[in-house]
Amino acid sequence: MNIDTAKGKWTEIKGELQNSWGKLTHDELDRTKGNLTAIAGLIRQHYGELKDDVTEKLQAMFGEGAKDVADKTEVAKNDVRDRLEDKKH
Repeated sequence: MNIDTAKGKWTEIKGELQNSWGKLTHDELDRTKGNLTAIAGLIRQHYGELKDDVTEKLQAMFGEGAKDVADKTEVAKNDVRDRLEDKKH
């Protein structure tokens, strides 16, 4: 996939997200760099929705792959957090 195609896809995804959650701005979405966990956090921040509900909606929009990416990101983040905690002690 070339850079123009990737940019086009991201523009489409942002449009879909904004259709569903109109309070999200282009700038906020750009700062997430496409990270679904970060996008879910923004949605929860603006709308107060539960994490599982947001994850389900993102899955419905972007398919099963969305859950895999979000899960892997969350696992990696928790792993880093645990390692940092271990180093403190």
